Amino acid sequence: MSIALGTLSVAAFWVVGLGFLLGVAAVICGAIATSRSAVVDDEAASLRALLGVVAGAAGITVSAIALFPMLAHL
Repeated sequence: MSIALGTLSVAAFWVVGLGFLLGVAAVICGAIATSRSAVVDDEAASLRALLGVVAGAAGITVSAIALFPMLAHL
């Protein structure tokens, strides 16, 4: 789930606020998945959760970079 939300957040960076919100949701889902005991024992699942956190952080960063020029024109 966090990988999908992170990917959507990067793809939707141009929609004001949507990419940022999806990125935050991806980071939260990835953090919750990382803390589960079943994921801690499974290396592949742990890497997927980490990838979701990274994709969410990338979506937040890209959305923030795209948001600053838009706010300057308001």
